[in-house]
Amino acid sequence: MLPLLRITAILEGISYLALFAVTMPLKYLADLPLPNKFVGYAHGVLFIAYLVLALVFCLMKKWGFKKMFVLGLASLLPFATFYVDKKYFSKAALQETV
Repeated sequence: MLPLLRITAILEGISYLALFAVTMPLKYLADLPLPNKFVGYAHGVLFIAYLVLALVFCLMKKWGFKKMFVLGLASLLPFATFYVDKKYFSKAALQETV
């Protein structure tokens, strides 16, 4: 479960940054809307997958509401999924291997 969540978190973060840093400027400055459409769809799927996986993971680990809220908030802020992966998921990964 954890490896899938970590991969989804990283991909969601990359798609979020690609959407805002690459495809939106292409859409509005270069009048190329098609890349924004495809990256937007991919980001939407990854966003929902991340939220569902984070919720299931929190319930499995019996994490409290605060951690659950932080994981959900991370999906809304640029670079935050990378931070959450390093702070929460890597510690959880270490605890599972011990």
